[in-house]
Amino acid sequence: MHQSDQDIRNRLLIARLPAMPQILIKLIAHLQADDAGMPELAALIAKDAGMASKILGVANSSAYHRQGKVVSLEQSLVSLGTDMIKTLVISESVFQTFNSFPHSGSTDLRAFWKSSLSAAVMARALAKAMAYPHVEEAYLAGLLHNVGRLALLATAPKEYAFNFTARDDAALCAVEQRTLQITHAEAGAWLIERWHLDSFLADSVLYHHEPLARLEASHPLIRIVRLAHLLCCHADDAESITQAASLCALDDEVLQDLAGSVARQVAQAAQHLGIDLAGADDIATPPAYAPPSVDPVQQRLSDEVRNMVLVSEVGQTFSRQQGESSLLEAITRSARILFDFDTAVILLQNPTGHALVGVAAGEHQQRLAGFSIPLAKGGLLAASALECQLAFLKRDMPALGIVEEQLFRILATDSLVCVPLVAGQRSLGVLIGGVAAWQIPACQKREGFLRAYANQAATALETAINARGLARRQLDHVAEEYRAASRRVVHEVNNPLSIIKNYLSVLDHKLEKQEPVTGEMSILNEEIDRVGQLIGSLADLQPVAASGVTDCARVVDDVLRLFRATDFLPPKIEVVTRMQDAPCEVEADADMLKQILLNLLKNAVEALPDGGRIEVANRGHVNRDRRLYLELCVSDNGAGLAPEVLANLFSPVRSSKEGAHHGLGLSIVHDLVTRLHGVIGCRSSKSGTSFEILLPISLPASAAAALPAPGNTALSS
Repeated sequence: MHQSDQDIRNRLLIARLPAMPQILIKLIAHLQADDAGMPELAALIAKDAGMASKILGVANSSAYHRQGKVVSLEQSLVSLGTDMIKTLVISESVFQTFNSFPHSGSTDLRAFWKSSLSAAVMARALAKAMAYPHVEEAYLAGLLHNVGRLALLATAPKEYAFNFTARDDAALCAVEQRTLQITHAEAGAWLIERWHLDSFLADSVLYHHEPLARLEASHPLIRIVRLAHLLCCHADDAESITQAASLCALDDEVLQDLAGSVARQVAQAAQHLGIDLAGADDIATPPAYAPPSVDPVQQRLSDEVRNMVLVSEVGQTFSRQQGESSLLEAITRSARILFDFDTAVILLQNPTGHALVGVAAGEHQQRLAGFSIPLAKGGLLAASALECQLAFLKRDMPALGIVEEQLFRILATDSLVCVPLVAGQRSLGVLIGGVAAWQIPACQKREGFLRAYANQAATALETAINARGLARRQLDHVAEEYRAASRRVVHEVNNPLSIIKNYLSVLDHKLEKQEPVTGEMSILNEEIDRVGQLIGSLADLQPVAASGVTDCARVVDDVLRLFRATDFLPPKIEVVTRMQDAPCEVEADADMLKQILLNLLKNAVEALPDGGRIEVANRGHVNRDRRLYLELCVSDNGAGLAPEVLANLFSPVRSSKEGAHHGLGLSIVHDLVTRLHGVIGCRSSKSGTSFEILLPISLPASAAAALPAPGNTALSS
């Protein structure tokens, strides 16, 4: 495994390891005071309800053979004696504190606590034998001498789970150093140093595996703990025990006397403390194990293959997300899992490409909603996005700008990993991960994986952004269609409204003379209905043409009657109709045909400002592509159309006429003829302009089958 992955020293710095309980700190200070008495000790213990309860429970146990029940704390302290009180307080404090370690509930700690309790009792006995003045400090040192093993288990459970139960010897320290770059002795000393005790307690823990030859001039507490460890964990190593005993100026006879009493005291202490040590000696203690070293080339190949699989999987995950917001959530969530980010956020380039802005995704979306980094102003984050390069930022870097400092505060981290999101050659933004400083080397070794992940994320984001753009364009297209339809309706509504207005004046004139107005009222009703139909057509941007059979001659008569009865047709313009006696029925909606003719006649009138002649003619049947049409022609003898006007005749153009909706008439005519499945054309010269409309007619099946082939098209009139 990578050394950066195993940097337990740095991981210990952020691990939630317990602090020393306050009662223990005060007890140690009390024990080191020369004038400390029982009243002060009682007052100290009374402040901790749990500890006072433990003292009362032990004082009333059968071990002390009391006749009556002890009800007060001071009586309990007197009955137990100072030594037992100190033992109980120290032991209970340590057990309560360290049994709350992470993973302590899932690991069998019986053997660990029996070894620790044995070393504590032995260290206190050795201290008394050596006349060391702080015997309770020796007891605490023995109790904590292997607490580093608990710290390593809490900090690196996967790496240390097996070796936590391994035999406690020099081989274990070597394996710890090789696999974790720290021994349990160093970890324990580091933990105790956090308590800032003014004693040699941390040193006694640090050196309890030290070669004996180096301890000759060491502090007595260091030699006491070293000998206690040998006696409790390596009783079969007689040579080392003899050498350690000589460092403590103790002979074998004293050690033998001590060994006999330690086992009884451990059992008694465990009973008083409520610690179950049954079966502790049956727990196996195998030799320490270190996994075989992996060939670096093979390890790198394995990592690359694993990364490829992971990148492929996250790419599939991204493709399954519905919507841009869901995708952004998936990207930040996956980044935290894959790269062990404490938090992850995304900044995307705004539509103009001038700034990075926070997006509504992740746990900091509210604070990042208004966050913006101008790309032109420089800075490390902006450079990462513009240059498409990874950046690793630390809070103490001198080149940090205000925006980077803001991000450090928002994400509550001391280091940032900035990964540009690049799709093709386009930078979309930056993925930012918050990590601890000790994780930066590991992230730097995974740059390839980070880039591959970011490319997958950027590709998915680009697809989502393009989809959003397509949806916006589709909405814009619909809106434009609606606006165009609105313009057409407004243009067309003007015709019947003008007719209604003119007919109202005619109606008023006839009513004054008491003449019949039935015909005018009928026309007014028709035009009002047509206004309603035109406005109703806004509900459908592409209305379906109404079907039916219409008599062209009747529609022409109706339109001309409207023009003649109102001011639409000036006196100086002559209108001539040439409708054949043959049937004039076509497959068309009468109202739509009426709308077509109204527009064409209005254009013809406007083309003759000085007067002239307009002709509406039925030119008979026309065969076009094996389909029969009726040709209807509206022509004038005006000045004709300019070539550039004729070229764009049926497109919506800006007209020189007054009004907001002029220039739409002929485009509307073209649309209406197309919806009737007809064809319209225009001829124009200096002698006038002619609009020719082909409208389909219906024939019996037998007549349709007799039509000539497309190459034999005939015109009849």
